[in-house]
Parts: sequence; C-alpha cells; structure tokens
Amino acid sequence: PLISGCGTFTCLSSAIAAISGLLMGYELGLISGALLQMSSILALSCKEQEIVVSSLLFGALFASLIGGFLIDRFGRRIAIIISSSLLVLGSLILLPYESYGILILGRIAIGISISLSSIATCVYIAEIAPQHRRGLLVSLNELMIVIGILFAYISNYAFASVSHGWKYMFGLVIPLGALQAIAMYFLPPSPRFLVMKNNDEAARKVLERLRETSDATEELTVIKSSLKDEHQYSFLDLFRSKNNMRARMLVGLTLVFFVQTTGQPNILFYASTLLKSVGFQSNEAASLASTGVGVVKVVSTVPATVFVDQVGSKTFLCIGSSVMAVSLVTMGLVNRNIHMNFTTVCRSQSPEDFFLLRQGNLTGVTNGSLKDIFSSMALPERLSFSTQRSPDIAGMGELNRTASVGGKSTTGSHVESGEIPVVLKWLSLASLLVYVAAFSIGLGPSKYLI
Repeated sequence: PLISGCGTFTCLSSAIAAISGLLMGYELGLISGALLQMSSILALSCKEQEIVVSSLLFGALFASLIGGFLIDRFGRRIAIIISSSLLVLGSLILLPYESYGILILGRIAIGISISLSSIATCVYIAEIAPQHRRGLLVSLNELMIVIGILFAYISNYAFASVSHGWKYMFGLVIPLGALQAIAMYFLPPSPRFLVMKNNDEAARKVLERLRETSDATEELTVIKSSLKDEHQYSFLDLFRSKNNMRARMLVGLTLVFFVQTTGQPNILFYASTLLKSVGFQSNEAASLASTGVGVVKVVSTVPATVFVDQVGSKTFLCIGSSVMAVSLVTMGLVNRNIHMNFTTVCRSQSPEDFFLLRQGNLTGVTNGSLKDIFSSMALPERLSFSTQRSPDIAGMGELNRTASVGGKSTTGSHVESGEIPVVLKWLSLASLLVYVAAFSIGLGPSKYLI
C-alpha cells in the first residue's frame, strides 16, 4: 500500500477526489494576480473590483445552501463530477469575452463549483477512508488546496507581463477539471452512501475493493449502526443539549467564523494588491512576492497533514492560533509606520473624475501633460515615479483631483510619492508569511477535521 494501513485503491480514489482541492485553491489564488490586469483592461472601479472578487463568494453561498441536499440525493461522487464540469463551464465563459457582466457570471459559476466540491470531496474521502487514516486522507484535501494556491501565484507571475495574461490564467484549469470529471466517473460511490440507499451488497463489494480484503462485513455493520444512530436526530437537535449536539455545532461554527474573520481569505484574494501597496511597485514584483505566500502555505501544511493523526488537530489549532496572534500584532505595528501608497491598491475613477479630465475642464495643464496623466491613470503603480519626472504631473499632487467646476473644488485621494523603507517592506512581508504559515498549521486543516 502507498500508506501504511491504507489500500492502494483507497489512496488513489482519495487523490483523484482531492483534485477538487487543487482546483479550489487555484481559483482562490488566481484572482490575486488576474485582478491587476483586469482592473486596467476593463477599467474597473474599486467597487467593481470588489464585486468581481466577491461574486465567487455569492456563488459559494448559494451552493452551500443546497450542497448538502445534492450530495445526499445524488451522491458524493456525482456531486464532484457536477462541480468539476461546472468549473470547466465557468472558465470557458470567461475566455472569449472582455465584459464585466460575463466576468461576474463566470465567477459565480466557479464559486458554485468550488463550494459544492469542497462539501462533496471531504465527505467522499472521509467515507472511503479507514478510520485510523481518516485524518491523514481528509487533510490531503487541504494540502491540495494550498498547492493549488501556489500554482495560482506562479501562474500570476508567469503571465503578469503577457498581454491578456488573465485569460491564460483562467484557461489553465480547464483540462484538469475535465480530467477529474472523467476519472471520478470510474470510481465507486462511497460505501456509506450506498448503505443510505439500501444497497448493502454493493456497499460490501466497494468496501472489499477499498480495503483489499475478502470480508468487509464488520466495517459494513459499523456503517449501518452509525446511520441508525443518525436517524435518531432531527435538525432541531442541533440546538439542544442532547448528546452534546449544541456544543458540537457551536465549535464547528466558531472555527468557520474565525477562518473568515482572521482575514485569511482576503490575503488570498488581494495578496498581489496588498503587496503593491507596501512597496512592491510593479505587477511582476507583487506577483513574485505573493508566490512566497503560496510556498509557505504548502511547506507549513505538510507537517500538519502528515502528523495530524499522531499529534492531534486540537494541538495544531492551539499552536497555530497563538503564532497567528503574535504575527498579526507584529504586522500591525510594522504597517503603522508604513506610509501606504493607496493609489496602487485599486483604480477608482468616479464619473466626476473623468469629467474633470475632459478638454476644457482642466486648468493649467498642457497638452503634453495630458498624455502623462492618462498614462498614469492606466498604470497607477507608475504614478509616484511620474510625479518626480514631470513638473506638470507634480502639479497633480497640488491638483490632486482639484479642478474648477462651477466655482467649487473637487478633491480626491492624494498621490503618495514617498519611498517605503526597505527594512519595513520586507519585515511586513515576513510577518505576513509567518501568519500564513501559522494559519496553515492550525485553522487550515482543523476546520475539516474537528
């Protein structure tokens, strides 16, 4: 066997199912770099960029409401096949068009896909895994997620300077999603699902194949007994003290709550954007620095995956949470001393801004400097350097979106021109990496296991 105490077919089935984690991680990390290009090509405002990022979460929210019903009605394996197919479809929608509306539609489809797959994959692996190796195999999904995030950041860097590189980023996931859907078709349903559908004989044959044994009667009996116990509970029992169900539910909800409120998803979605704001000026530099986040996530997830059955998920959770707290305090103190370049965080051009830049509405700006202004709008990361080169653009610091409109002045965000100290820039990155590592050891796998 590939893993002691676990059959080869069980490991292979778990690995194929865990490709969903790879696809999920890729889609989560992909937007970090793609957003840098799309915001300029599609001229997205700050609000539109935020909607592009959050549209995936809207799709995920919808899938989370119906996902449990789907996997119980049609099976875990079929749900994974549907989610992979939907991810391929959503990615294909994004490729031929450069439309804000189509972008939202494709991201919603991908959000539904990764949410449904995250539910179905963990349940499928847990139900085909032997009890003493369940923690290891379920954690494999988390490992694949962080590997997917790393691949996404590498893709972001590889296509950062390529024209319309964001389309290549979205397209890379299509072959893998199609292959997983095909491979899952040839894998068996989970034994537990077959027992739920009163197909005990098929469940026994699947168990014998998974365990590489000629007699799986004992494990089949355990599955039937556990299902019988589950039927004693109703939905309302989750809120009662019966068998400590209320406390169990609160623990699960608390873990998921802290996964969101600790800011980890925001780091994944905006890693490149955040790094640009603390001094990594170009798209390539920010994408390369964010690749370090992916590497750290992979390296720190490996020990949590390998030793979770020996050490225990609670121990990893306590260690990871403690280090996260220290790194967040350090990061806050460091960033407090950094003069943030907010002009590189996002491009937000209001209708008034565009009106001000039309001919006849700018005073004291020459035709030569107009070209520079529009160039700076298209490439905000060059704004601070342009102000040093051109006296006319330096006037933008004074103008700073201040123009004469009906006798009133309109003031927008000002252009930061100060350089960030190298020590603070790298200390901020180091604190971020420690925080990411601590999350990957603690809250990362624990939300699936506990």
